[in-house]
Amino acid sequence: MAGGLAVGGLSLLNQGTAAAGTAAASGTGALTEAGPDIVPCAGWGARPNSRVVPVWNQRPVKILVHHTASPNQANTSRGAADALARSIQNYHMDARGWLDTGQHFTISRGGFVLEGRHRSLELLNAGRQQVEGAHCTGQNVVAVGIENEGIYIDVDPPPALWNALRDTCARICAQYGIRPTELYGHRDFKNTICPGDRLYGMLPRLRGEVAGVLGQRLEGEETRKASWPLVRPGDSGTTVLAVQHLLRDAGHDVEADGTYSPGMATTVRRFQERTEAEEPNGIIGGESWPVLARTVHRGERSEAEQAVDLLAEEREVESVPDVVEHPEWQMLLGTSGRSTDTSTDPVGPPR
Repeated sequence: MAGGLAVGGLSLLNQGTAAAGTAAASGTGALTEAGPDIVPCAGWGARPNSRVVPVWNQRPVKILVHHTASPNQANTSRGAADALARSIQNYHMDARGWLDTGQHFTISRGGFVLEGRHRSLELLNAGRQQVEGAHCTGQNVVAVGIENEGIYIDVDPPPALWNALRDTCARICAQYGIRPTELYGHRDFKNTICPGDRLYGMLPRLRGEVAGVLGQRLEGEETRKASWPLVRPGDSGTTVLAVQHLLRDAGHDVEADGTYSPGMATTVRRFQERTEAEEPNGIIGGESWPVLARTVHRGERSEAEQAVDLLAEEREVESVPDVVEHPEWQMLLGTSGRSTDTSTDPVGPPR
């Protein structure tokens, strides 16, 4: 299927007229010229932005996949997609006080793709500048944010949404020159369940399929990115025990029993407050792991080294480097892969 998309897909993507939503709904995976693939803000009845949308004279270098954490509703009509976009904008502007919708694009369960923040589609079509979003602190300029309707912790996204996500990512990659390997989940950079365990687990497949749309070949280990495991209340096992040793190493009083109890969650929140995490919520993800997993020198006889030994034994690693840094931690945690793009937003006024 991916090979059949390579020629026609790229041609249509470059013209900016591929009907990804229509193809997704049909389940054929083929891009057609039935209509625009992204509904502009005016098309779904967006409110005007309350302030000027910041625009940067640089291209994004990655894509962040989110889920809306809203119900997996059965109504997959265009009307439902428009209503979703309006509800998101109202929440972001009225409850959060943002100038507009936070994400650049939104995809409904019916496979309809909608512009989120004003001017995102205009600048995507030009391919030279980026609208500053509000979907992930530190990643709002360097990454395009895509919200996917639903919650995907225990279930996979429907085919219509998946196909639209694939084709939209391919279009963004083609327009901005982003490599298909540079697709990430929200949790890679923050302490959050988003985009859900199931959708996050499908990111290697997404990278491979996006590469196929672009006429490239990407498979196996090439589709995996180095990451951090999500650890949350209710978990148990060696990874939790390693976290407990790392918390003790950081000066926190927590029992090392391998169970993520309510008491441990309180300790984690204290750690997150002390390390100035954006949202101290007791979930350890891509924001807290890099701080918690400090550099360890073998032979230092610390709680952190105990965590290293536990993980090495669990994974049957025969030889551990004398200096354990983030890549080694990720290998021990079983989440290694291609290097993550750790670039962050520029500092200063938009240019």
